Amino acid sequence: MDVELRQLRCLVAIVDEGSFTDAAIALGVSQAAVSRTLASLERALGVRLLRRTSREVSPTAAGLRALGHARRVLGEVDEMVREATSGHACLRIGYAWSAVGRHTLAFQRRWAETRPETELQFVRVNSATSGLAEGACDLAVVRRQLDDRRFDSAVVGLERRLCAMASDDPLARRRSVRLEDIGGRTLLIDRRTGTTTTQLWPPDSRPATKDTHDVDDWLTAISVGRCVGMTAESTAHQYPRPGIVYRPVRDAEPITVRLAWWRDEPHPTTPAAIELLTTLYGTG
Repeated sequence: MDVELRQLRCLVAIVDEGSFTDAAIALGVSQAAVSRTLASLERALGVRLLRRTSREVSPTAAGLRALGHARRVLGEVDEMVREATSGHACLRIGYAWSAVGRHTLAFQRRWAETRPETELQFVRVNSATSGLAEGACDLAVVRRQLDDRRFDSAVVGLERRLCAMASDDPLARRRSVRLEDIGGRTLLIDRRTGTTTTQLWPPDSRPATKDTHDVDDWLTAISVGRCVGMTAESTAHQYPRPGIVYRPVRDAEPITVRLAWWRDEPHPTTPAAIELLTTLYGTG
């Protein structure tokens, strides 16, 4: 039997209000309706949820567990309704590792000054679309082309490629490195969201690779000297860490930074976000 939202609301109301009578008032229904609704929920779950005496109503052990689930479900539904009915009062920008690097703070401040009616939120989602396909954001910062016809994108800037290494690595004494300096090392890469592949090197001098799926794991492995990494310069701004240094890779192509969105449902402020980020990258 399906469990209905009205049943969950009834359970929460009885516990919060402390009686069937007060729950009926809070829900705007009769006391008999409250009793019937709770009874139907108990039948659906096959457990007793409340203990009723002449003095009080209290949850059973099963009732406490059900109550916790009910509150979470109702909270999620309320949030879904709030987002669906709020129009475009909020712009959520997803990113996988490092947002827009050193431009992140300036972007947030200028957005608040010029678009105070639209709240800006950055959301970290470690997926290939930075949360766009998952519905976690309205715009996504991506650093490689999305080969998906559902999405559109615009280039907003370029970033240098940096090599991340342990601070006691021999290469750390240099101001910059070349691709050939990394060719004989083990390179830690994120195949799902990363911007580095062995295609950057000639076939006969490609580095060995190990996989990672999280920036914190990536940083930890590099800091102990087991591997090196290559990343966009935004990572260095977002994740400075003791024990790690970043050096420019002077013969590597820069990384293209894009904003991506759903082609058939762009957020109304998408052009404004593209313009502001393009300006920040251009003047930076």
